[in-house]
Amino acid sequence: MEYAKGVKGEIDQRPKRFYTDVAVVQDGPDWRITLDGRTMRTPSGKPLAVPSESLAGLIAGEWRAQQERIDLHSMLVTRLAYGALDRTEDAWATAIDEAARFVGTDLVCYLADAPAKLQQRQHAAWSPLREWAASHGVALEAVAGIMPREQPDASLAAMRAHAAALDRFRLAGLASAIPLFGSAVLGLAVERGRLTAVEAYELSRIDEAFQVEQWGEDAEAAARAALGRTQAAALDSWFAALAQG
Repeated sequence: MEYAKGVKGEIDQRPKRFYTDVAVVQDGPDWRITLDGRTMRTPSGKPLAVPSESLAGLIAGEWRAQQERIDLHSMLVTRLAYGALDRTEDAWATAIDEAARFVGTDLVCYLADAPAKLQQRQHAAWSPLREWAASHGVALEAVAGIMPREQPDASLAAMRAHAAALDRFRLAGLASAIPLFGSAVLGLAVERGRLTAVEAYELSRIDEAFQVEQWGEDAEAAARAALGRTQAAALDSWFAALAQG
């Protein structure tokens, strides 16, 4: 395989673009993405077939946008589709368990004990979401400080049951959203359409935003925040495309 030197002299191990045409083709109820007429396949060798023309169009757009070399790291929707199609049954079970586990230590339940201004900001943002989650069977108790608060078993079970009932594409989105936000409640709100993922991401970093207001933001933290916003925007595109069918 041919490699190229990067701007700092490193070897660029990204594969060279090997195709010209990218197309979307209907295949029964599914939509396939083709490169020069050949169906794309996932890393495990499955045909890259998705249930929505809109979603297939997003994936195709990512592949059309590649330049001389293919940067899979930049193709967030393609990677989500790979995960949806390639996860094993054990991996799905783990994703469902993880959704329930986050309920037990959910970000929106842990308010700062000080300063009061930060706690008030968190309460104003997160309390309505806890109330909304309770209406979906995920009732949670808030606490000030970092000492763990045990949450009702019924709430963990409700989240587990909800995740288990999703199709693999919606569950793939939920399983990506929850760790991005550090919150099952925020992930659920995005998957159910209560929030956009971009909104949820900002709600997940109230503490960080408060600290930036007080002390400023360094380049590394700014880069992390920018990446998080990019990932959140990809999740919004993912769920919107699934809704369009």
